Amino acid sequence: QSLSGTGACRIGGNFLAKFAPVKKIYIPDPTWGNHIAIFEEAGLEVVRYRYYSRATNGLDLDGMLEDIKAAPEGAVVLLHACAHNPTGCDPTQEQWKTISKLCKEKNLQVFFDSAYQGFASGDAEKDAFALRYFVEEGHNVMLAQSFAKNFGLYGERCGTLSFLTDSPEEKDRVLSQVKRIIRPMYSSPPVHGSSIVRTVLTNEELTKQYYEECSFMANRIGSMRTLLAEKLKEAGSTHDWSHITSQIGMFAFTGMSSDMCDELTEKHYIFLTRDGRISLAGINDNNVEYIAKAVHAVTDGKSITNN
Repeated sequence: QSLSGTGACRIGGNFLAKFAPVKKIYIPDPTWGNHIAIFEEAGLEVVRYRYYSRATNGLDLDGMLEDIKAAPEGAVVLLHACAHNPTGCDPTQEQWKTISKLCKEKNLQVFFDSAYQGFASGDAEKDAFALRYFVEEGHNVMLAQSFAKNFGLYGERCGTLSFLTDSPEEKDRVLSQVKRIIRPMYSSPPVHGSSIVRTVLTNEELTKQYYEECSFMANRIGSMRTLLAEKLKEAGSTHDWSHITSQIGMFAFTGMSSDMCDELTEKHYIFLTRDGRISLAGINDNNVEYIAKAVHAVTDGKSITNN
């Protein structure tokens, strides 16, 4: 058990900085902003691999594979298990298979970060596809998992760090070293949040209810994607906003520049990160038209690619 996904990444980073044969971790460009600081502070060299093409507002699979192929054997590669943050752009199942094959050929240590399982497709089982496929293909993966979003436990700091090992003996050695890292850092995690997760996932009735509620939330967010794209068209926008509806998860990576984002905030009081990422959870039937008109106002006649 870890202090949410952040703590899982940090403990995993410290472990790799001590024991990985190559002290380099390859992370997607872009990625969650905290990844860089976490792994650098843990003692790893952070290298970026191409992931998202701003020219197409879609996955840059060729660039991703080329950069991962260039990584030295034994290096670490960080992959977002589902609902990539900040882009919401995930590989297809066939693309995941290609990525797995390359990581296997290069003997890379795969480190999954799973912060949105259940919030991507609305199906926690489906959202686990990449992780489970890599395991089936023989990768000894590491997994940082957060229950902050999908269980609403932000304040409880509830997560897990998992290692897949070759034997019970190796498991014992890994666990011993992880405890040595944790003990002087925070000693032990809080128990309340993990008790909630355990209670829900070990009770058939509660698990069923939980899966239904995750599906409801994911479907609501998906409907807001569609509605926002429709309202942008109604507002007069001639841009191709199909990337908003093809992305997945809580966020939409709009393609807007930092200047456009600043204008949205200063003139229209719409708050978003300056890389163009908006939280779809903040959109509803009552404000979507206002948001669409404001986005149209700041993007009309300007490019939403290559920003």
